Amino acid sequence: MEKKRIYCSGPLFCAEEIGGMSAIAGVLEDAGFQTFLPHRDGLERYVVRFGKMPVPSIASGIRTRIDYAIFSLDVYEMTEGCSGVVCNLNGRVPDEGMIVEASLAYAAGKPLVLFKDDIRAPFGGYDNSMLTSLVRGKIIKKIRELPSALEYEMSQKTGTVSLSDDLKKAVGYGKRIASVMNRLPDRSVKKERSDRILSRIIDEVLKEESFFTEETGDEQGVGCS
Repeated sequence: MEKKRIYCSGPLFCAEEIGGMSAIAGVLEDAGFQTFLPHRDGLERYVVRFGKMPVPSIASGIRTRIDYAIFSLDVYEMTEGCSGVVCNLNGRVPDEGMIVEASLAYAAGKPLVLFKDDIRAPFGGYDNSMLTSLVRGKIIKKIRELPSALEYEMSQKTGTVSLSDDLKKAVGYGKRIASVMNRLPDRSVKKERSDRILSRIIDEVLKEESFFTEETGDEQGVGCS
């Protein structure tokens, strides 16, 4: 039986945050799931390593394209590449990118689980109701309970949700990026500078100039496979 793939969303900008996200993925993988970690599997792995250093010159000239490429790949993986989404709320305040991804997952009808074992919260011990209400206040507080929570949420979701035209374009673009990344040899990725890899991926994807202007005729939806 094919393993279900889970999108893991959360903070990833320091060693502690990456460790927390890796721990979540590890628990899910031990339970038989596959996982997508943006800092490990997405374009973020080439961008995050820049840290506080100035963005390299090659990347600077295509910053807007890089931002949209990161967004598109993650949206594609979340809506089509994965069967469910786990969002990590840990931190003094929840990560901004995670909030966007949780909202997109909710709007797309994806099985969604929110996790938090951090006692910090901005509103008298509670997080923002606009976030927690995405799961009707049901926050998983023990990491070992994530697999069963996901199984339950996936059992409750059926059918397809139609995406907006803008999201359809992002998903299509992200799918092309994923295809290009899958063709990159590991040896090449390890030897090349991050900015050159980013430029190479995006240039490959954008070979067809009409990509951003052409309209898609088929309605695109998101399933809960």
